[in-house]
Amino acid sequence: MIFSFPAGLLLGVLTNLGQGVLPGSFNSLANSGAVWVVAAFVAGARSRRPILAGTLTQVGAVVGYYGYAELFRDGMGDLHAPSVWLALAFLAGPLFGTAGSWWRHDRGWRHWTGAGVLGAVFGMEGLWHLFVLGYRDTGITACALAVVLPLLISRSRWQALAVSAALSFVALGCLLSISHVTGL
Repeated sequence: MIFSFPAGLLLGVLTNLGQGVLPGSFNSLANSGAVWVVAAFVAGARSRRPILAGTLTQVGAVVGYYGYAELFRDGMGDLHAPSVWLALAFLAGPLFGTAGSWWRHDRGWRHWTGAGVLGAVFGMEGLWHLFVLGYRDTGITACALAVVLPLLISRSRWQALAVSAALSFVALGCLLSISHVTGL
């Protein structure tokens, strides 16, 4: 858990840098919410305090991303976007920290639900890229990860895949609502 915040900081800086390096629409994957929550999932899987570890990685990612933008780029602009992402860090961190812990330490429904939750965030992002942003290549890549990840990491592959598929659409609805409310 002690490394969760510094790991998040590093992730935030690297995603900021990655946007300028990756070609085409793949630069959006550098700043992907799905990629960011993998850090919370891993932190939760490795910590005795998964909620705190997951939250610290997400807060660190927001601080690292916008701190780097402010210090080494043209600035981060107003505080609206960082405030929204920070608020979301306090939702995503506990959720994905818990999912990581369930996946690693539990058996039965918690194990495959944890794996499915990780897949679902990629499904959500894939659907967003395909149908909202019109990014076919990254949308297909993220949707493929929504299928492959649960199959690779769960002992109960088909249950995890079912969770991933179902929650992908639920999460997309949440993202559409958040986008509408926040203007991001």
